[in-house]
Amino acid sequence: MVDLIFLNKLPEEKEYYGLYQSTGWDPEGRWTAEMLQESLINSWYILSVVKDGRLAASGRIVSDGVIQCIICDVIVLPDFQGYGIGSMVMEHLISHCKAKGIRWIQLSAASGKAEFYERFGFVRRAADAPGMSLFL
Repeated sequence: MVDLIFLNKLPEEKEYYGLYQSTGWDPEGRWTAEMLQESLINSWYILSVVKDGRLAASGRIVSDGVIQCIICDVIVLPDFQGYGIGSMVMEHLISHCKAKGIRWIQLSAASGKAEFYERFGFVRRAADAPGMSLFL
């Protein structure tokens, strides 16, 4: 897909909210547009992908800036899925980590998406060392 613009820039709040809501990750409506924008502002690195003036995809990194990071919220609008944009986002985020000397990258994969991340070298955690989470 041509005419993609990759920006290390915060997307517009309402546009990002629409992108985030396209995932179906927030059916309970926990996150407002303002909360999502604050999460972007507090990220170590944010990538916005624009196609024809429209936010088509995004990904972000949360990090201590030295040892480790977590890739979060890799999202491609449904209209733009299947064109390799998600792969381009991942390659860009991983390259940024390498350039900054980060050596431990973590992420949580949405249901059914682990194989996508394995293409970039991510390894599923062993059953005896699972990742964990707590929603408050």
